[in-house]
Amino acid sequence: MDRRHLLSALALSFLGACGAGMDGIASRDAVEEQPDAIPEYVLALAAPGQNLQTARLNPEDQCYWYIHNGPVETTEIPLRSGRGRHICLVQEAAAAN
Repeated sequence: MDRRHLLSALALSFLGACGAGMDGIASRDAVEEQPDAIPEYVLALAAPGQNLQTARLNPEDQCYWYIHNGPVETTEIPLRSGRGRHICLVQEAAAAN
């Protein structure tokens, strides 16, 4: 009987740890409330699981990037659509061709 209680307590603590990791992921509503938020159409394109609170437009490549806090390092990663493609602005010269 004591082993069951111990295993139950361990299982609950592991499940609680899984839910705690979601705090760094921004909801679309939280980003829309910020004055310098990324455009709404970019939010609609963005795949889930990306930190939209840190998303920004990189002026060098005209693509959106976000900051990923990994277990070892923090790095910028391209913001991707649900299909896995980078979300970038279309350049007018390329659009005219």
